[in-house]
Amino acid sequence: MGTIATAKVKSLPEPWAGEIISHKHQFITDKPESFGGQDKGPAPYDFICSGLISCTMITLRMYAEHKGFDLGEFTVEADFKANIEGKEWIERRLSFVSPLDEELSAKILAVCQKTPVTKTLLRSVEINTSIV
Repeated sequence: MGTIATAKVKSLPEPWAGEIISHKHQFITDKPESFGGQDKGPAPYDFICSGLISCTMITLRMYAEHKGFDLGEFTVEADFKANIEGKEWIERRLSFVSPLDEELSAKILAVCQKTPVTKTLLRSVEINTSIV
């Protein structure tokens, strides 16, 4: 398989701010004011959570379409957590406008563990860095 995603960031004059370009989309990244930034855009860990929850939403909608049912409106949220010992984890929460029965809830939770971004985060990823 080839490249799955691509992005480029260009530093901006403000401390910690940058312009991210991914295909035809542009985003601003920054740090919160409490970290010396101007909070003009999501911080790096916010993008990790955003990638996870968007992949979760898309995968669940594809699953529902494939199985021939409608999940209705729902939300997915994620928090990236860390403790003083250095352990890191993500807490992901799903909320459905229409109630789900126990069987469907179990299937949805199983699908969540198999989304592509979830699998990447769970197994970690090798990062190769070079100066070009």
